[in-house]
Amino acid sequence: MAYSPQFQLSHTMMRLVAEISEYIGQWSASNQGALVPQLRKENRIRTIQASLAVEQNTLTLEQVTAVIAGKTVLGAPKDIQEVHNAFAAYEAMPKWQPSNGDDLLSAHRILMQGLVLDAGQWRSTGAGIYRGEQLVHMAPPASQVSRLMAQLLAWLNSTDAHPLIASCAFDYELEFIHPFSDGKGRMGRLWQTLILSHWQPLLAYLPVETVIKDQQQAYYQAFRQADLSSDCSGFIEFLLDALATALKEAIAIEQKTQVQMQVKTQVENQADMQQATPVVRSVKTPEQILALLSAQPELTLAEVAAHVGRAVSTIERAAAKLKQQGRLSYQGPKKGGHWQVH
Repeated sequence: MAYSPQFQLSHTMMRLVAEISEYIGQWSASNQGALVPQLRKENRIRTIQASLAVEQNTLTLEQVTAVIAGKTVLGAPKDIQEVHNAFAAYEAMPKWQPSNGDDLLSAHRILMQGLVLDAGQWRSTGAGIYRGEQLVHMAPPASQVSRLMAQLLAWLNSTDAHPLIASCAFDYELEFIHPFSDGKGRMGRLWQTLILSHWQPLLAYLPVETVIKDQQQAYYQAFRQADLSSDCSGFIEFLLDALATALKEAIAIEQKTQVQMQVKTQVENQADMQQATPVVRSVKTPEQILALLSAQPELTLAEVAAHVGRAVSTIERAAAKLKQQGRLSYQGPKKGGHWQVH
């Protein structure tokens, strides 16, 4: 009997698949189908930092950014090597096929180069997952790894499961089989990203790992429960929820970036119109408020304050002045209404 993931489709899975698809549509529309290079790079760095942090890498986001930029960073050599390897692996991702075993081994070779002696090879010894002194998962014997991985990759190539569900199931099964002496967790997350990027290219730059890092205990609990029940349905639901959360965060970051760009453009245009001598100056609070509310008229003043980094009372005073000047008004009921920029 061929090896394949054991799970049951649930209403929760279908709901999350629908939500994720809707979020992808919003994210794609706001980016016109492709992220700007700056956001691609920032998301890739967040992905790498979070995925390695789950594996106890101690480098901060700022340090990871510096390492990738080629700057000197004070940190453990192993941690720095992990960052270099992960960046190289994610950059090489477009040339790999999700169901190709040689590509999977090639990815592991890049990801674990200089960290383990058997990088790019199936493990040759027994393996288990421990929490302290307690064994919480015993992986299949090393003699079975090659066969199990070949069958799992064949399942991935032929399954009719939605790519969102298939990618989550594959991540669980790779961790269950534990095919490598080290690096199975980061490999599982890398390969899920690869699978999803073949379905929706934008997902190559979705830092879902940041959500997993923030919910690390729930992540381990979902894996343990799947292991105990021999059914990874709950693990799939956890990862789908993490994907939905990561997409919501990505959309919010994109909206904030767009507002910042609008403010910058507005200031630059005003300077050009006035034919003023270029000077370095900060954007005034009223200008920020108008730019924000022009792009997102449903925001509350408290949300505006959070966006621009000012006290709520400061924003309220500035908004009141703008209303007196006839440059801003509020339309509709207090709840459900919207701002109008004049």
